Amino acid sequence: MTDTTPRFQFDIHARDGKARTGVLRMQRGDIRTPAFMPVGTAATVKAMKTPDVRASGADIILGNTYHLMLRPGAERMARLGGLHDFMNWGRPILTDSGGYQVMSLSGLTKMSEDGVEFKSHLDGSRHMLTPERSMEIQRLLGSDIVMAFDECTPNGASHDEAAASMERSMRWAQRSRDGFDRGEEHAPRAALFGIQQGSLDERLRQVSADALADIGFDGYAIGGLAVGEGQEAMFGVLDYAPSQLPDDRPRYLMGVGKPDDLVGAVERGVDMFDCVLPSRSGRNGQAFTWGGPLNIRNAKFAEDQEPLDSKCACPVCCTYSRAYLHHLVRSKEMLGAMLMTEHNIWFYQQLMATMREAIRKSDFAGFARDFRSGYGC
Repeated sequence: MTDTTPRFQFDIHARDGKARTGVLRMQRGDIRTPAFMPVGTAATVKAMKTPDVRASGADIILGNTYHLMLRPGAERMARLGGLHDFMNWGRPILTDSGGYQVMSLSGLTKMSEDGVEFKSHLDGSRHMLTPERSMEIQRLLGSDIVMAFDECTPNGASHDEAAASMERSMRWAQRSRDGFDRGEEHAPRAALFGIQQGSLDERLRQVSADALADIGFDGYAIGGLAVGEGQEAMFGVLDYAPSQLPDDRPRYLMGVGKPDDLVGAVERGVDMFDCVLPSRSGRNGQAFTWGGPLNIRNAKFAEDQEPLDSKCACPVCCTYSRAYLHHLVRSKEMLGAMLMTEHNIWFYQQLMATMREAIRKSDFAGFARDFRSGYGC
């Protein structure tokens, strides 16, 4: 029987101001938006099993091209059946292009118009990552949403530097589109997203958005933010950047962020997010709650028999006390990192579900006001 599920379809079901909720339909499953993607850097959301990630409400996770191309390797991954089978995740996976990682390791890289040559942080071996190779690697991984190869403009770049960086990213976007299209017969399920650049400059962002729209992508990401510019500057860009992108396609803000960042970005028209923060913070003893961040290491929790968050329905809050979690984390027991991470991933998914419901009810402004009051923003 022929599978009639569309390769990629985005339906917007409701709007409230700039905020919107809908469904992104793909052959491996639907993605409810606004969506938060837990980060599975090396074929794992750290400290969590994939069924538990799904149980939290996550519809999609993110895989990291740079790390997976180095270990276990893209060709090996393909021989093993692809990333989905390898990590036992049957739903959609978005893979980044690898560009951000090679740029962030600036001491190990050499950039040219062709791409980026870099040394592996694992063994010092040299590699060349180009738009074409990035498309090939993501195809070998079996990605559902493939990201165009781009240069992430560093925070503090001058106008001329930001313009040159953006223009190179647009040339690489066209090469990514061409490379993706050449391999499409081998990856019929996949979609391709372009990435807007331009630093904090509205005109550069518009030039980038126009160039991406001319090339044509299934979705569009807002790149070059969450790189140290601060929330006020990021929101300043988000006041205009989402509306520069095609309205009928999903908009993805890369690498963001804290719960209050997510609320502010959804308020400004963003549909998709990813960030290592919930898992990384969990491993370091920080829990996100409706009352704001909580450091479970603090001595005041040593005899606290309350759950992490009385408003949270996650298995951790329904089972364990703050005192027990305090003991685990202070004792450096691995279960502490696992439980704290599980709570944070659940909290982020509950936050997204609550925002989706608020948009459907045309009450996003009321939700945002109440959230900020309780969270301490």
